[in-house]
Amino acid sequence: MSLFDQLHPDWQEALSELRGQIDLIDSKLQTADLAPKYENVMRALSVSIESISVVIIGQDPYPTPGHAHGLAFSVSSDINPLPASLRNIFMELESDVGIPMSANGDLSRWAEQGVLLLNRILTTKSGYSLKHELLGWQEITNEIARTLGQRSVVAILWGKNAQELSHLFDPGLTITSAHPSPLSAYRGFFGSKPFSQTNQILESIGLPAIRW
Repeated sequence: MSLFDQLHPDWQEALSELRGQIDLIDSKLQTADLAPKYENVMRALSVSIESISVVIIGQDPYPTPGHAHGLAFSVSSDINPLPASLRNIFMELESDVGIPMSANGDLSRWAEQGVLLLNRILTTKSGYSLKHELLGWQEITNEIARTLGQRSVVAILWGKNAQELSHLFDPGLTITSAHPSPLSAYRGFFGSKPFSQTNQILESIGLPAIRW
């Protein structure tokens, strides 16, 4: 199934003008050492636009073989130890809303409630960060952010890379802080309370809170 065909029909419509760009990226991918696996590249976008109430934007997939599975910051439930950024996310989750640290790094439970876990660059070469930075993914994900920004979607933007998209979202629905990576988490990610803030915003606009 091609990358475009992996998209939910809503996203096929929203990104129809960029189909040529998606097909061009598709033609350049070497599937043998791709992260995530080819069939999971568009996994985050396999849901309807209407179902999305929150978007969390990451940079690019985990490069460690076997870690990336199509949802930003998420890993399969059998991955141990967890990536450092995800451990820090869980630490802040516990500090913010009291949910104990989890050994299960699969964030599908968030995605199923309408949280879009989107990387700005949807692929990389296994073992290498940012290997596909110049493939053209940003044009695609910028349009995704633009589409979401036209709706009442809470945007959680961690780090400079994600915050480049802040102008596409309603400031009243946007939460920003440092990135959860070990290099920056102590510079404003810890203590930023993104999870409780998100639920407060959702409830204020009449949408269900997320069960983090």
